[in-house]
Amino acid sequence: MGVQAIDTATNYASFGAHRRLASVAPDLLNRLFISTKVGFFPQPGGAEHSLDPRRLRSAMEQAARDLGREPDVVFIHSPERSLAAKVRNEARAVLAAACAEVAAATTDGMCGAWGIASWNPRCLPALVDDRLPRPNVLMTRAGLLAGIEVLNAADALAAQWQVDKHHRWGMSPFGGSTASELWQRVDPRIFLRDPGNTTRIEAAFRISYCLPSVSAVAVGTDDPGHLRALVEALRLTPHAERLAAYRAGLQARAQPAS
Repeated sequence: MGVQAIDTATNYASFGAHRRLASVAPDLLNRLFISTKVGFFPQPGGAEHSLDPRRLRSAMEQAARDLGREPDVVFIHSPERSLAAKVRNEARAVLAAACAEVAAATTDGMCGAWGIASWNPRCLPALVDDRLPRPNVLMTRAGLLAGIEVLNAADALAAQWQVDKHHRWGMSPFGGSTASELWQRVDPRIFLRDPGNTTRIEAAFRISYCLPSVSAVAVGTDDPGHLRALVEALRLTPHAERLAAYRAGLQARAQPAS
């Protein structure tokens, strides 16, 4: 089918995703590229977010134990959740400490590389400077529903951290669900050179690699047929000019009226 990687997180499956993966496919895990995320922690009645360096390192250690191997990539999961409400200097210090700890843990062999996975990265570019460790990988929302502010912030972060396209990943290309009525009203196939018999969902997936420019996109599904169709959609050619015009239109609409 072409699937060679699994992206997960400590808090997925009620904080049991790593153990479930290890129990369901222990032999496969060593042959797959595994990325996971740390930043959410269990608490009574749900979960809490924290960028406490000690908790992040502990979560990385636990992830390796539960998986039975070190992950290839560990992301700091949605750092904005603990930063958006803080003043800039405090937020920058918190982010710097978190990045430094995860980078040090990576150097210590707890994973192969580290990164930032942000659902809403808008507050992050203002916090990044030369003193922050540079992540190996950057993951952000991608696709037609990401919104111009998210796209701009993702590109700004990639430029500031010098993360090239090959180390940029996307997520949530369908805005949460392929069953949404939105995909009955919107036809993403206009952004393909030769859509042929392509479905709207397949087109939306292919286009997500261009909004913003990424080399991989994470999707969740329990339907092998759906996954197979998405893999096949990667052969399609995006219409670069229409996508550029679309993004320019989003940018123009976001500008305040003069």
